[in-house]
Amino acid sequence: MKAVVIKRLKGLIIKETFQIFRDPSSLMIAFLLPTMLLFLYGFGLSLDIQKLKIGIVMEDTGVEVQSLVKSYTNSKYFDVKTSTDRHVFKKQLTSGEINGIIVIPQDFSKSLKKENDTPKIQIITDGSDPNTANFVQNYATGAWSNWQSQKAVTDKQKTQQLISSRPRFWFNPELESRRFLVPGSLGIILSISGTLLTSLVIAREWERGTMEALMSTPVSIFEILAGKIVPYFILGMISAYVLVFVSILLFDLPFKASFLMLSLTCCVFLFSALGLGLFISSIAKNQFVAAQISLFVGLLPAFLLSGFLFEIASMPKPMQIITMLIPARHFVSNMQTLFLTGDVPALLFPNIFKMFLIGLFLFLITAKKTVKRLD
Repeated sequence: MKAVVIKRLKGLIIKETFQIFRDPSSLMIAFLLPTMLLFLYGFGLSLDIQKLKIGIVMEDTGVEVQSLVKSYTNSKYFDVKTSTDRHVFKKQLTSGEINGIIVIPQDFSKSLKKENDTPKIQIITDGSDPNTANFVQNYATGAWSNWQSQKAVTDKQKTQQLISSRPRFWFNPELESRRFLVPGSLGIILSISGTLLTSLVIAREWERGTMEALMSTPVSIFEILAGKIVPYFILGMISAYVLVFVSILLFDLPFKASFLMLSLTCCVFLFSALGLGLFISSIAKNQFVAAQISLFVGLLPAFLLSGFLFEIASMPKPMQIITMLIPARHFVSNMQTLFLTGDVPALLFPNIFKMFLIGLFLFLITAKKTVKRLD
């Protein structure tokens, strides 16, 4: 009996494998769609802002002011325009042509020469875009502080420093957002492709009428599900390896983990993603409906609740609990750890275990939902 089951399962797997190669859409979902999304996320998404457009109003034109303006002009973070009239830049800030205005007041040079006086500059930003406004403020303040320090050294002034700080950034010393965004994007991409791959499988069978023929055979529900999942699981793993290889090669990302830990993480995540797709396909017997549900259930929660872009710790507590049910949340965390930190079992294995439980639950309810009758 066991040999018969294995033989039937083998036949179903071979049949589904041939079906994959006969239907180009499966290969497009497995390889073309993820590659396109990786290019879009990798090149189009960045939290690093350079060449902020600012206007510097020089109400004082002294030598020190010229030196300060030059420090902003030489910075890689700013694209600087200068003027002696602040009204020139007000309209440009309102229309969005520039991101901020730095005003150097008339008494700037005099304040520098007074011992008990502190020179001040004014930084005006567009608060309608808080993220960019914060960048302008932080970068402008940083450049101002650096200029003050350099001037103190040049003038041989003794400055008392009670605390000397030397910042050191672990895991991402260059502070490049791409180094954690691209690994995180792999979770979003595999969520979409993995869910789409299997969500269209059974729905397509129902549309073409081949599911009725399959239901009339002695195969069990377990054999049907296993026969469907195994070929797409292998296809998904190949797609995951290709995406990781392209990420390392194209975006020059570090990869500090082992191939074994990468494989284990991708295996368990695909187990849950394909399980979700099978569950959708067992409900929707139409490919269009299945695809729409897959995008809604697979893409949106993965994008919004995985920690890929939005910090989970800043979400309300109920939403933080809901994110625990999203496999992509655990996968994104693991991929960022694998790329930037390496094999850290204390971080990786809890997420792997949670993804496995979610996948197991999805397969169990799919097996219960899928019954051998034609109603």
